[in-house]
Amino acid sequence: MDISKKNRNTVVEESAKTKKAREKLRKKLEDYEKKITPQALEKKTYEIHHWIALHAPNRVVLRSKNICLFDSNQNAAKSSKKVSAFAEQLKCELEQEAGRSAESSNQDFYKRNISVKS
Repeated sequence: MDISKKNRNTVVEESAKTKKAREKLRKKLEDYEKKITPQALEKKTYEIHHWIALHAPNRVVLRSKNICLFDSNQNAAKSSKKVSAFAEQLKCELEQEAGRSAESSNQDFYKRNISVKS
């Protein structure tokens, strides 16, 4: 039992290929971290503000628009062809079923009236 416990607690040493890949990733991360400087952040902030200013004419003024997350399906999207076909099939099946149940209820009514009159 001591041997099996000992084997479970030991970790197999990484292969040379895995060590190399891990070191490569570590170096890349360090390089990226070195590039994140206050000057780089300031430059990127300027670029973002500049881009926003350039595209300002294309922006939609939201104060004049009424926006809500859910409009009670007043502007619902069109149904896909597949959904429309399924809805049509279901409608036909329901109409057929309603026709059958109306026929059977008429027959039942007719049978009851015949038996009552007899």
